[in-house]
This record gives sequence, C-alpha cells and structure tokens, in this order.
Amino acid sequence: MAAPVATNPAAPVRTPGYYVRQRLLGNTPAMVGLLFIALCTLVALLGYLVLPDATPNANNGLVQLQKQPPGFRATILRLPLTDSVAESSSLLQRWLVGTPARYEEVPIGGWRVVGDTLIAQPYQATGALAEAPRRYLLSQVTGHLGPAAELRQQIEQEHIIERTYWLGTDKAGRDELSRLLLGTRISLGIGLVAVLISLAIGVAVGAIAGYAGGWLDSLLLGVMTVVWSIPGIMLVIAISLAFGSKGVWTSFVAVGLTMWVDVARVVRGQLLSLREKTFVEAGRVLGLPTARLLVRHLLPNLLGPLIVIATSNFAAAILLEAGLSFLGLGVQPPAPSWGLMVNEGFQLLGTQAGLWLTLLPGLAISLLVLSFNLLGNGLRDAYDPKTPLQ
Repeated sequence: MAAPVATNPAAPVRTPGYYVRQRLLGNTPAMVGLLFIALCTLVALLGYLVLPDATPNANNGLVQLQKQPPGFRATILRLPLTDSVAESSSLLQRWLVGTPARYEEVPIGGWRVVGDTLIAQPYQATGALAEAPRRYLLSQVTGHLGPAAELRQQIEQEHIIERTYWLGTDKAGRDELSRLLLGTRISLGIGLVAVLISLAIGVAVGAIAGYAGGWLDSLLLGVMTVVWSIPGIMLVIAISLAFGSKGVWTSFVAVGLTMWVDVARVVRGQLLSLREKTFVEAGRVLGLPTARLLVRHLLPNLLGPLIVIATSNFAAAILLEAGLSFLGLGVQPPAPSWGLMVNEGFQLLGTQAGLWLTLLPGLAISLLVLSFNLLGNGLRDAYDPKTPLQ
C-alpha cells in the first residue's frame, strides 16, 4: 500500500497589524530613528536624575569658567551654604524640578592647608589678571569644628572635587551637556502636547466636515483654509498675546493650536471616501447613532494615516518651538530650550566658543527631527499594502 502524500498545512491567518510590524521592523532607517527617539525619551523621562548638573534648569553657572571648550576640567571648592536653600527634597521633587544647590562652588587653581587654614588660589582664565589667594578656616569649609587632620581629610574627600565639562560651558559658565540633555524634555514635551492638541481638534473638525458634507463641510473647509494661510509663527504670537504671557506651557498650547489643520484635512478627505462604503450604509440602515458610527467604525480605519501625520507634526512642532525660542517668543530663560541655546551660541559667533555652542544644540535639533522624519517615512511604507516584506 502506497504511503500517503504529505501536504503542507494551511498558512496561518495573519492580521494586517502583523504585516505592518514586519514592514516597519524591516526598514532599517526607520528603526534607527525609532531607537534614537526612544533614547531621547528615556533621557527626558529620567531628567534631573541623570544630569551632571541637577540644579533647577541645570542653571548652576560659574562665571569664572564661562565659554570653556569640550573636555575642560576644573577643580572646584565647595563651601556650605548658610541659608535654607540646601534643604532636602523628595525623589519626586528632584525628578520634576531638580535639586537646589547644596554648596557655594568656587573654581580654584590650587590649594594648600597651613595649620587650621585652607589657602586657595582662585582659578585664573587665560589672559585674566591674577587674584590674591583666599583664606578659609577649615571649620568654615566643613561647617563644623574638629581636629585639623580630620577636617583636612573631609575637605579632600567632600569639598574639593575635579569636574569634567564633557561638552564645555556656555557664556554663563553652565554645563552644556546637562542643558542639552534637559532640553530633550522640553522639545519632546512640546511635540507631544502639540500632537495631542492637533489630533483632538483636527480629528473632531475633519470628521464632522467629512461625514456631514454640505454647507457645514464648506464652512469648516473655509475655516481650515484661512488658518492654513496664516504663518505658524504669527498664530503663536497671537495666541501668546491672548494668554498674556510667554513661557513653557504657553508655548506648548500655542504650538499645538497651530497644527490641527493638517490633521483635519487628512481626516476630512478620508471620510469623504469612506462614508459611501457599504458598511457605512449598513450601519445607517441598522439605525446606529452617528457618533457611534464615527468612533467605532470610521475613525479606526484612519489609524494608519493619523499615526503617520502625528510623527510629521511631532517633528514640525520641535522645529517651530526651536524657531520661536531662537526669536525669544517661546521658552524663556533660564529654561534650557535648544532654540534658545542656539541663539546664545549665535550671539558668540566669531569667537572660539561660538562654534560649538551653536553647533551642539543645532545638531541635537537636526538629529531628533531627522529621526521623526525617518520613522514617519517608515510608518507610511509599513501601512502601504503594496510595500513588500523584507
């Protein structure tokens, strides 16, 4: 008796989401962009917990060390503060707003101990006039009395430190690396809030216009056209004047309110074609409420285009915020906005420090925006059924 012929089992049924994920995972540029975005998001979430300078806004500036190049090392003498600024704070406060400075920091070029006195030579920048040595009682440095040998050991271990500024310092003597890392929180925060606001308004307006049609569609399309024709910067200025203030939260809302038109146009165009489909007609015949028909049956079909436009708006919001901060209309000092940092470096162009103080935040903006654009292109291809699997 002949052996039965083996047959291949039926191919497993895959959902559309499976093929979207496979196309996205096979797109190397999109995955590189996603990895960089994830890294920036991790830095933004950790915030002050991973910064070399964890003071509020990374604003601990030492004027003596201003405009130093990347890799600069300095010896710092830390003196105890006499007021209540050095109060302890909870982990949540340190994560949200940073840790208030616990010491008064003085850059020094050298030091020695003579009896019960610490003699410190102030840091001398290139071309600066030499200053006379400063004398501190050992108990003044440590904040308590004790044997001279014990106080000296404590000073060496806790009050005299070597600090490396890996990306140099700005014109106020602040750590450039700390401010760049903290700037990711502002850029990603503004991008996220702008995308959420634009999606909320754009989906609502576009869905109403596309599904209702008629005079309501013409009216809302006219509103979208008028808003579309106004430059984004002018809208932000008008919104800032309406709020009567400039600052981080005003920038968040203002940027978000300028980007909903893109979403509304996409949603309207998609619904104009979807509302004539058979499943929509079946829903109407069954007497489904319009709101349920929109939320449960129509809008889920727009998930792909909305994700793609959200990544595009994220990148556009970061660029818009950087431009506004560069002009002084967005985030205000001393908050470490990348656009504001580019402006500070731009004012120093022509000097040795101006190059890296402009280049570093500019490079951070470019890399983050490029990552969102690469991810957006990858998502667009992933949601296209015609794109072959890698």
